[in-house]
Amino acid sequence: MKNDFYSKLFMHLGLGLFITFLTGYSVSLNEEMLKHVISGGAYTLIFILEFVLAIFFSLRLAKMSKVEASICYGLYTFLTGLTFASIFYIFDLTSVISVFLVTAVLFTIFAIIGMKTNKDLTSLGNILFVTLISIIILSIINIFIGNSVFDLLISILAVIVFVLYTMYDIKKLDLIQNINEDVAPLYGAFELYLDFINIFINLLSIFGNSKD
Repeated sequence: MKNDFYSKLFMHLGLGLFITFLTGYSVSLNEEMLKHVISGGAYTLIFILEFVLAIFFSLRLAKMSKVEASICYGLYTFLTGLTFASIFYIFDLTSVISVFLVTAVLFTIFAIIGMKTNKDLTSLGNILFVTLISIIILSIINIFIGNSVFDLLISILAVIVFVLYTMYDIKKLDLIQNINEDVAPLYGAFELYLDFINIFINLLSIFGNSKD
């Protein structure tokens, strides 16, 4: 039963990542569409929709049908893909692929640790949440300061936080299964998807090579 749960979860995770990266790459090839997506109003709207979907998914988990969950998850990964168009436009494709592979390795290592450990990671979750809030505040401050070294340190800290979040999130999946068995693999995939995407974005900001 547990193996079936993880099989479904990682299938949904892989599909979500495929939708995101395919959408981003496709939009990046169309400059007119790219301009519309990254314009101030459209980008803000996409961000708001992603936020609303994430909250809705969390609050409705216990009552949501599999169809509703699939729509929420698919729409979220598509919207993220729209914002990823700028990544494919700015960064060299080889660099994006390399960072993706490094992200996959890091993610897999900490996911396995989370699955295998018998330790209670509840306290780790609290620490990570406080650290994440701190990262957000520091990032906002650095928008005004514009310090590249500070930005690098924030990105490194963010990578550490989200690889540990991967371990924490996969450990708590047993609790999610007990809430709604049909939707649990999708919601679990959603949480791990967020971890993967954040690791990828921050690694790309550290190691990514821009196009000439």
